[in-house]
Amino acid sequence: MSDVSRPSSLDAEQVGYKQTLGRRHVQMIAIGGAIGTGLFLGSASRLNSTGPALLFSYAFVGVIAYFLMRALGELVLHRATSGAFVSYMREFYGEFWAYLTGWMYWINWALTGIAELSAVGLYIQHWWPDFATWKTVLISLAVVLIINLLSARAFGEFEFWASVAKVAAILVFLAVGLVVVIGRMDIGDHRAGFSNLWSNPGGFWPHTDGFNWYGPIMVMSGVVFAYAAIEMVAVAAGEMEDAEREVPKAVNAVIMRIAVFYCGSILLLVSMLPTSEYKAGISPFVTVFGRMGLDWMGSVIQAVLIVAAMSSLNSGLYSTGRVLRSLGVAKQAPAFTLKMSKSGVPWAGIVMTSIVYLFGAILNALTPHAFEIALEAAALGVLFTWGTIFACQLRLRKLVNKGVIPPSPFQAPGFPWTSYVGLAFLVYVVLAMAISGWQSSPYFWGKTNFIVVVIGIPLIGALLLLGWMIVRPKVVANTGNRLGPVWSDDGPTYADARPVEPAQHP
Repeated sequence: MSDVSRPSSLDAEQVGYKQTLGRRHVQMIAIGGAIGTGLFLGSASRLNSTGPALLFSYAFVGVIAYFLMRALGELVLHRATSGAFVSYMREFYGEFWAYLTGWMYWINWALTGIAELSAVGLYIQHWWPDFATWKTVLISLAVVLIINLLSARAFGEFEFWASVAKVAAILVFLAVGLVVVIGRMDIGDHRAGFSNLWSNPGGFWPHTDGFNWYGPIMVMSGVVFAYAAIEMVAVAAGEMEDAEREVPKAVNAVIMRIAVFYCGSILLLVSMLPTSEYKAGISPFVTVFGRMGLDWMGSVIQAVLIVAAMSSLNSGLYSTGRVLRSLGVAKQAPAFTLKMSKSGVPWAGIVMTSIVYLFGAILNALTPHAFEIALEAAALGVLFTWGTIFACQLRLRKLVNKGVIPPSPFQAPGFPWTSYVGLAFLVYVVLAMAISGWQSSPYFWGKTNFIVVVIGIPLIGALLLLGWMIVRPKVVANTGNRLGPVWSDDGPTYADARPVEPAQHP
């Protein structure tokens, strides 16, 4: 296989980065990506609307997330790059699909970051009700911007300690919850115990009195976004000291973390209080500790919510800076996104995203309803990114099986069915978003997810196609009209390639 080759342009986007992320950074980035406001806050409304069967929803989507991470691990050990999904789409499907992937990922993080900034402002008002939200927005953005501009290691340090805080909060809850549930202690006028799984109003899988039998299945379309950001490991891989050693460990640990942190937490929350006690907008952990008379723990959870939001902001700036530079290298983003600091930070792309965060947070304060639709549209970026990971893994393995590319030392099991199941699930999520969106309100403009799918997808598609028509001449000039994938079924698509040694097992 030593004669296998690829165009050297694949490595151009990696020039300038420093491999400074160590083992503890990688492990905690992987953990932190799987714990965020989707668990600390978003699970409350889902518990209320779904009942104990939400445990099934989180577990099923967790399995899909594991399939995703195994597919991603195979890609990363095939070729670690800070361009991540954008670079893999360029390699396996061509420039147009790389362009779509990069900008969809950027749209997702840009809008998500705006929401997280606004959320930090609301969380701070838990202690200081009169503190102006715009001040919180400026301070929060300044903190994560400085961290990201320093170095990749500074980003890793922040994520390490943010993940420590999130994990510690969950572990404390799990420990307290186990004691309370196993000891069948009283929480207010309710007795805790695993029997609540089936004695909860409506039973384990409620389907009467306002509940629908398909509720736990339909809610999966929302649960999937609670796991968003676990793919961050791929972006960080290009700056890891030893990606071949650390990525498999991080990926293999994902299923256990999902089982313990997500499913374990939901199991205990359901066992401690009736699901009707959990209300949207209030962390279920705050609710439980409040009923136990431990209001100070509720304040701790409130602080962790701020840490989780700041961590999301930090990850958003980090990943969009790298993705924008990958697009910039291919002439698919403004030329200034190529600028890097001496410490290996693509600072121009990071600053560009932070400016969008700032103006977006102001817009959110002025027109929250319009922004809500935009935020739901951003969720499509997550689905698109996950879809590209499955699609790239399928193409990579097909080329490996044909002997065109050396096998990755960390191949995903169950090929091709795990990736097919993953892609089918993502299609289901889009359909479920439309259906649940239609049912959510009697008023058309209140049917947010329906609008996002039926109007948002064609609109975003049209805007991206318009953008491609604008940048295509530059891409053609940059590549010599080589817009197709790097590989054909017989070998490199283009002649001027250089030898590449096969991947080595770690």
